[in-house]
Amino acid sequence: MASPAPAVDPQLARYSFQRKLDEIAAARGRATELISLYVPPGKQLSDVMGYLRNEYAQSSNIKSRTTRKNVMWAIESIMGRVRQYRTPPANGVAFFVGSKAVGADKSEPVTFIVEPPEPLNTYLYRCDSTFYLDPLLDMVHEPELWGLLVIDRAEATFGFLRGKRVEVLRNKQSQVPSKHGRGGQSAHRFERLIEHAAHDFFVRCAEIATELFLPKKDVLKGILVGGPGGTKEFFVKEGFLHYELQQKVVQPLFDTGYTDDYGLKELVDHATQAIHGLEIVAEKEVVQRFLNEVRKADAGLAAYGATELAAAIDAGAVALLLVSEGLRKNWVEFRCASCGYEFGRALTESELPKVAAAPCPKCGGPAPAVVSSTDYVERLFAKVQASGGEIRLISTESEEGDMLVKAFGGVAAILRYPMPRSSGMASQASSSA
Repeated sequence: MASPAPAVDPQLARYSFQRKLDEIAAARGRATELISLYVPPGKQLSDVMGYLRNEYAQSSNIKSRTTRKNVMWAIESIMGRVRQYRTPPANGVAFFVGSKAVGADKSEPVTFIVEPPEPLNTYLYRCDSTFYLDPLLDMVHEPELWGLLVIDRAEATFGFLRGKRVEVLRNKQSQVPSKHGRGGQSAHRFERLIEHAAHDFFVRCAEIATELFLPKKDVLKGILVGGPGGTKEFFVKEGFLHYELQQKVVQPLFDTGYTDDYGLKELVDHATQAIHGLEIVAEKEVVQRFLNEVRKADAGLAAYGATELAAAIDAGAVALLLVSEGLRKNWVEFRCASCGYEFGRALTESELPKVAAAPCPKCGGPAPAVVSSTDYVERLFAKVQASGGEIRLISTESEEGDMLVKAFGGVAAILRYPMPRSSGMASQASSSA
């Protein structure tokens, strides 16, 4: 029996997805020769084929012979790809096919097929000079899981926020009377009955929260609580929630006008900025931790620069690798035909031609040949994880994330134990810090 395929690191999957979108976005057509087709899950492929056949017939009316030829080829190519599916994948599929400009009034065919990390919710066909990526750009960020709860004395609704999608899980209606017309001693008795009913309702809501959220506590980023009035504060402060869930409640709590399905969406709208702020704070803390190590003299647990990082990774000394989400490099292997010297470099696309044209760094002979080229970040993930290290993708939206790119080339490490730091790196550390 074949062993299951190893799980893909969610951060690496997110990075690879973003890099693929960058590659697609870079394509430019000389005219409206690039076709984007989004097929959501559940869409009948026979309907898609019918639509494409109609577009193929319409494209024969394009006046420019070159544009007409390229558009008709793109539609034919997509039709061939669609035929390979019996039904759309679980999250749908997006096709990007056309002829991109490569200069000197020339073009070359390109084909990209993307199965998104989240379900597509729209069927779309577009022919333009660029590929249409808006539905996929919304999915770039890792689909983190948040618990949602909106509550007052009348009802409570529970849900998950998964990425940008709100999932409604449960609605609980209370039996707590809102008003009574009793007077005298009866008034006090009914007040006690109302408070007892409210307490029972809160206990039941806490049980539902435990049932829904506790099994996910290890992956929950936090629990967002909202509702009108002061009921939500009372529910949280009085400790009705399980203690492990209580620790995950995000402060402050959020005011919403509703406690039904719409209330969950309202809660997410109000909490979006707070969620983003928590992510930025976490990134700031880890980058500051690295900078604190940089500021130490020779015993600091920081590594940066190509030479230091390579030595630390090969030694298995990396505890936490910090990688900028904006890092776009390939690891290129070279071999000299004259002396057989082999070496590798992490290079951007713009850096590659210059290095590839340079003489051999060992014998000074003709330019070494490119043997292979792989994604640099994927290579880092594989090598660090193989030694038990962790990787953290850092956005460029914070000051610390921007510093990681500008001062350290977009990649740095916190080590398990100190390693010798070269004089060059030490001087760079003092200036960067």
